[in-house]
Amino acid sequence: MSAAELSFEASSGEPLEAADFAPEPILPEPIRQRVIAMAAAVLTLLPGDELPVPLRKVAKFAPNRRARLGGAQIATQLSGDPLFRQRISGKVLADAGELGAAVLGGMAPAAADPIEVAALAYLARPDGWRDLLDVAGQAVAAVAESSAVAEQIREAQARAARAEHDRAVARVEADKLRDELARVREELGQVREEARTATKGLRENQAALKRANELLAIEKGRAAKGHGDQEAELRRMRARVADLEAAAGDARQAARDTRAVDDARLWLLLETIGQAAVGLRRELALDPAKILPGDTVAAAYADTASAPTAANRALDADDPARLAQLLALPKAHLVVDGYNVTKRGFAEMSLEQQRNRLITGLGGVAAQTGAEVTVVFDGADRVHGLPAPPRGVRVLFSRKGETADEVIRRLVRAEPPGRPIVVVSSDREVADGVRRHGAYPMNSESLVRRLTRS
Repeated sequence: MSAAELSFEASSGEPLEAADFAPEPILPEPIRQRVIAMAAAVLTLLPGDELPVPLRKVAKFAPNRRARLGGAQIATQLSGDPLFRQRISGKVLADAGELGAAVLGGMAPAAADPIEVAALAYLARPDGWRDLLDVAGQAVAAVAESSAVAEQIREAQARAARAEHDRAVARVEADKLRDELARVREELGQVREEARTATKGLRENQAALKRANELLAIEKGRAAKGHGDQEAELRRMRARVADLEAAAGDARQAARDTRAVDDARLWLLLETIGQAAVGLRRELALDPAKILPGDTVAAAYADTASAPTAANRALDADDPARLAQLLALPKAHLVVDGYNVTKRGFAEMSLEQQRNRLITGLGGVAAQTGAEVTVVFDGADRVHGLPAPPRGVRVLFSRKGETADEVIRRLVRAEPPGRPIVVVSSDREVADGVRRHGAYPMNSESLVRRLTRS
């Protein structure tokens, strides 16, 4: 038994009961905080010599800091010093009034706060105070559980509201996609109809050309037959040489007239087509193009490349022969994944040497084919102050947080439908992406072979 407990027994004149030696109960946190707050509030009401030594410094704190900074010391003294606890409980019960009197009598008013009742019971410790603590602990646990259930209900309601919002957004997006799909289908139908009309016109022109060739062959056959007959007649009747020569001259003149008529018909057809094209251009009032679609993408990379140069374009294949065939198409655009090509062709060089080697080679390709050439490098290795690229070659670097693959896809999407575009990259993801937009993907090895051979 501690000296404090012995002094408390002597002062009260009553023996300590066996129940006082039971272990201190573990208080729920709300009750523990309330006990500390009550003790801290009346701490300064005790004389200095009645305060335990560890709490004398705490008693000097401001009221709002006393429970927060000295809570651990206060709880320790209340648990281990019955005399200090009795002194504190006397002050607290006096402040509590009727509620303190009821608790001291072992009763808990039904309308009283269970936390307040439990804190007073812990300090005063009347008969049955542990039961009051148990009842208050159960009430606190029930309140905490009810709060947790209410919080879970609020979270479930919030999740349900978010889910409903997401469903509404998804429905709106689905409607937009359906409208876009309908528009694309309508445009596809128009393109197909235009293609059928163009195919029909081409077939008619081919049929007319075939008929003209047949007529020309017939006339040539007739002329040849007449000439043979004339030669035979000349051999048979040398006496009639003058007449036969005149007849042969007439036949040759007729053949020349026939060819002249055919040439005139062909000239008239070509002139009609040319005049129609001139008239259509005049009717549409189209000014000559000052920029190319690739320039709209290159404008965003003006800080990393020299001024874009106008050029022509290219298509796709798996070998240099096919590449040459595609580059011969009019207005082709060759888009090159820079480092994807150099790492396969010039990996032993430094990055600067790889870039210079590729850009120089592409300058030769642009000069030979007249194609528009754009080479894109990843911006992680971008450099400033690059020399001006060769004529017909556009050099781009991707920006921070963007890859060369994304720039290539932007270049492809910027082009009008029907224009031949070749993308050189061995990256399958890039090839699949540009193919969906109508471009021709081609392996990097084919361009390396073309550059090495040239």
